[in-house]
Amino acid sequence: MKRRLFTKIFAFCAGAISVMQVRAVEPTPPPSSNNGDRGDIGSDGGDKKLSGGPAGSGTDRDPVQIPVNVAEFMTLAKAKLPKATYEYITTGSEDEITLRDNVAAFRRIKVLPPLLTGVGKSDLSTTILDQRVSLPVLLAPAGVQQLFHPQGALASARAAAAAGTIFVVSTSAGHSVEEIAAVTSGPLWFQLYVPQDRKVAQKLVQRVERAGYRAIVVTVDLGERKDADRRNNFTVPKHELLKMLRDVGHEQLSDRLSYDQLIQFNAQAWRRGLSWDFFDWLRSITQLPILIKGVLREKDARKAVSLGLDGIIVSNHGGRRLDGMPASIDQLPDVVKAVEGRAEVLLDGGVRRGTDVLKAIALGAKAVLIGRPYAWALAADGEAGVKQVVELFREELQNACVTCGCAQISDIESSLVERAMS
Repeated sequence: MKRRLFTKIFAFCAGAISVMQVRAVEPTPPPSSNNGDRGDIGSDGGDKKLSGGPAGSGTDRDPVQIPVNVAEFMTLAKAKLPKATYEYITTGSEDEITLRDNVAAFRRIKVLPPLLTGVGKSDLSTTILDQRVSLPVLLAPAGVQQLFHPQGALASARAAAAAGTIFVVSTSAGHSVEEIAAVTSGPLWFQLYVPQDRKVAQKLVQRVERAGYRAIVVTVDLGERKDADRRNNFTVPKHELLKMLRDVGHEQLSDRLSYDQLIQFNAQAWRRGLSWDFFDWLRSITQLPILIKGVLREKDARKAVSLGLDGIIVSNHGGRRLDGMPASIDQLPDVVKAVEGRAEVLLDGGVRRGTDVLKAIALGAKAVLIGRPYAWALAADGEAGVKQVVELFREELQNACVTCGCAQISDIESSLVERAMS
């Protein structure tokens, strides 16, 4: 079998760009695999078929039941995607303790609904950084979405607009900021991984502003180490990597570059050692609201608000970055307390149900972001799948709010939930 050793091959995972060292092997048909239960596995279903087959294949699979929850979308994605791509979306770092706990932590929180409130319908709309949305569920940044479905981030952007919510576009989304803005009138935020070249970084931010994006999210928990990606020799195809680098602003890159040369360039293209003074520079070149993603500690939350950042996203990168980190929802109350209302606090990680959204808001979040749920839905049925998964969250949140007597999102309060004693 022909082998080549690629060092520092980059994987673009759930909005992340990470370095890993793997041995790349000429492609062979992957064996069938059963990933164990990570707390959100569903069952295969029934009799009605979703549109399309495996991403890019043009073929159809056996009929499947229309999914009624996020776990069933995951099952559909597993059936459609190559094993390596499915596990790229689904798996977490090392022993996946953080990945599983993100989901399990929500299950430990109990809901205590009051009785006889007279509420029969809830208004789920809310405002996030002066942007009105129809529900407090945003689409998180996720990379190389065209590997999940041919339309990739374009489909996700259109689905978010149809749902009346915000799409947070990853630097490594697979389409340029202009291409994505051109297909939607919905609100967009841009998640920034910082190019090493400051001129490229500044031009990218300026392009984001010109394209009409409404905020910049800086993900600071950069990178990942995932056993599944190493085992599967997961890599991004050369043409996708080349397009992503050109989309960022490295337009000088030639088609004649070998894959090894492109990987070597990419390894040097990103600024990895960010410090807090980066935000002073970013604020000096943009008037857009700035959010920091990856906060888990009270001290870091206080530092962020002292710098005048507009929003904080409590996140452990979906359990993809470093195993053993605490669940995002467990850290949320302490971060909210530290912020003292000086910035808007959002949460991602482990959100699988509309009830999880209510729990997060009850503990102080303004809204949540979902990543894997819509990535699975995109793989399952493209734009229609993403629309459907957001609607499932809407229906479940509506049910939770009515049951808890909340006529509007602002009625959700901490007395509605009970955290398990540690």
